[in-house]
Amino acid sequence: MKLISYKPKGSNHSWRIGGLDEDTVIDLQDAYRNLLISKGEKENVAMESIFPADPNQFYSIGNGIINQAKEAFHYALSHTTGKVSFQREEVILGPPVPNPSKIICVGRNYAEHVAEMKGDLPENPVLFAKFTNALIGPEDAIEKSDATEKLDYEVELTVVIGKEASKISQEDALDYIAGYTIGNDTSARDLQKRTPQWLQGKSLDRTTPIGPWIVPAEEIGDPSNLMIKSYVNGEVRQVSNTSNLIFTIPFLIEFISNLITLNPGDIIMTGTPDGVGFAMDPPQFLRDGDIVTLEIEKIGRMENKVFAAD
Repeated sequence: MKLISYKPKGSNHSWRIGGLDEDTVIDLQDAYRNLLISKGEKENVAMESIFPADPNQFYSIGNGIINQAKEAFHYALSHTTGKVSFQREEVILGPPVPNPSKIICVGRNYAEHVAEMKGDLPENPVLFAKFTNALIGPEDAIEKSDATEKLDYEVELTVVIGKEASKISQEDALDYIAGYTIGNDTSARDLQKRTPQWLQGKSLDRTTPIGPWIVPAEEIGDPSNLMIKSYVNGEVRQVSNTSNLIFTIPFLIEFISNLITLNPGDIIMTGTPDGVGFAMDPPQFLRDGDIVTLEIEKIGRMENKVFAAD
């Protein structure tokens, strides 16, 4: 099961939590309601309190609800009671967590990327933040603002936290993950480089696609050996493996949670490998009409078009 944020095409409804099986989208709240009815529960049970439709509220409950979602998902696939499903082409996908309370990013976390950017290997994780204004869905266009002429791509394995984490050890860290998705830490290099702080180059409006879905943590298993790639207009740009992370995901969760309490639904973007446009000779930055494709083993691929904002 892949966890998605979706709405029917042409709908003004809010994003809803869904599950994806090949080309079938299951509305998980409706599926869970039908599952309860099949077990003899009353049909008018207050679903929002036990199984919210809103993706942010869904993840805020914590990892336990994912097992409930799986049960409801498989029930819906094998039963025809109630309208709970759509064909993939009938819906649009949004950011899997549309409004996370925190988006924590890790810079300089692949040694070859540090080298191509002519930096020094960090002794501690380099952390910075993004904000929700930057987030877009897996089918949205990346906006190239006229504030930048050096917009760059960065494929990143992205972690979604599944339960409150404070002062967590590396040994326990993976138990606090709800799942994994793909993120593009799209960066305005000219804005990023003009001051020692990177924030202004990292949080431009509508520049950071996340998606296309969340794969539950148990379906990924060990996240430390996943192939990770990016393409621009079909040309391979980045090829690496998460085994090359300088700071592993368990280390990052321990490090961050000893500074900041992580909450369910929080996002950690774990860093990008070498091959970014800034480091090419000559540099190759994103232009209007470019297609950026990101791919991570066991998760899938995400493709976004770039458009120049007026």
